[in-house]
Amino acid sequence: MGAIEDRMDELGLTLPTVAAPVAAYVPAVASGSHVFTAGQLPFVDGALPTTGKVGAAVAAEEATGLAAIAALNGLAAAASVIGSLDRVTRVVKVTVFVASAPDFTGQPAVANGASAVIGDVFGEIGAHARSAVGVAVLPLDSPVEVELVLEFA
Repeated sequence: MGAIEDRMDELGLTLPTVAAPVAAYVPAVASGSHVFTAGQLPFVDGALPTTGKVGAAVAAEEATGLAAIAALNGLAAAASVIGSLDRVTRVVKVTVFVASAPDFTGQPAVANGASAVIGDVFGEIGAHARSAVGVAVLPLDSPVEVELVLEFA
């Protein structure tokens, strides 16, 4: 096992199976020294644990946990194209889309779910730029979607 896998094991985390694309795209692409993930939904065993808008059908706290799951799915997608997360030298950017009720303004707190798991897994190299974006709807009525940009060697 590599250092990142050891760290994930200590945290009680495992990389999930890479989620099958729901349309015409691939889960991740490596270009130069960066890997870009497609938007990752919080699939667990091939299904969304819940659907709906955050701030209406889905509580912000639940959405925060879903953002962490989606981030782990993103790490699995990245690992599938670069071979090992031990190759990651920097987490560059995390983008979190939150399907939001019209009056919901807590997107940054929801996005913290993704940021926290990234920071826990990677430590210092996990510090990243981030966008937390409220949107009207996401694919399959998912409450959240996460994209990652990672630098690797």
